[in-house]
Amino acid sequence: MLVDHHCHLDFPQLVADREGIIARAKAAGVGVMVTISTRIRQLPVLLDIANAHDNIYCSVGTHPHNADEERGIPTEEIVRLSAHPKVVAIGEAGLDYFYKHGSPEAQAEGFRRHIEAARRTGLPLEIHTRDADDDTLAILEDEHARNGAFPAILHCYTGGPKLAMRAVELGLHVSFTGVITFKKSEALRDIARQVPLDRLLVETDAPYLAPEPYRGKTNEPSYVAHTAATLAAVKDVSPDELAAATTDNFFRLFRKVSRPTQLSAAVA
Repeated sequence: MLVDHHCHLDFPQLVADREGIIARAKAAGVGVMVTISTRIRQLPVLLDIANAHDNIYCSVGTHPHNADEERGIPTEEIVRLSAHPKVVAIGEAGLDYFYKHGSPEAQAEGFRRHIEAARRTGLPLEIHTRDADDDTLAILEDEHARNGAFPAILHCYTGGPKLAMRAVELGLHVSFTGVITFKKSEALRDIARQVPLDRLLVETDAPYLAPEPYRGKTNEPSYVAHTAATLAAVKDVSPDELAAATTDNFFRLFRKVSRPTQLSAAVA
C-alpha cells in the first residue's frame, strides 16, 4: 500500500473528475489520501470531501501565499478546528520566497503559529518551504531550542542538503514528489539517498508536479506510485520495501488515521 499525504482534491483542476481520480488512486494501491488546506476559512470544503470517503482526510492551515489574508487567525482557532476527526494534520504553512505572494513577516508569523498548533495537538505540520532554506532552518532551530520538539514534514522537498539533514536531526520527516523523477533532479536524488528510510515520505502535491512519464500533465494521487518507484531505486530497495517503509512512517506520524484493513498491494 502507498499513501499520498499531500494532495489538493479541492483544486479546480481535479474537481470535474474527482471521483474518477479517487477510484484510480485506490486501483493503484493508494490506501489513504490527505487533502491539504491552503486557507483555514476553506476547511468546510475539505471536510465535505473527506467526510464522503473513508480513506480521505484533510489538514487545517494557511499556505504562505495566503499568510497576509489570514494573518489574524490565532493558534487557538487552528487547534480548535483540528479536533475534527477527519483533520489529521496542520498546515500547509511555512516560507515561500519564490513567488513573493505573502509578506515575509506574515509568513514567519504564520509559520510559528502553525508550529505551536502542531506542538499542542501532536498533529504533524506540513511545511512548505521554497527558496527559503536559511530562514526556514532558523525558525526550526529557534522553535526547537525555545519551545521543544513538534512533529513535522518538509513537504515537496526541493531545497538543499543542509536543511534536509538538519531537519532529520531535529526529528522531522522529508517528503518527495514527482520532481525527484525529473532528469535534471540528480542533486535532489542525492539528498534522498542521505535521508534515512524511516524518515521518508512520498506525495504528489496534485494537481502539480506530475512525475515522469506524466510530466506536464495534471497530477493525481495514483501517480505517487511512479515517485515511489524512483525513490525505491534511489534508496536501492524494492518498490514493495519502499512502499512498506513510507506507509509505516505515515501511520506512525499521522496518529489519527486508521490503517485500512484491505487494499490492493499494487505499487506501480
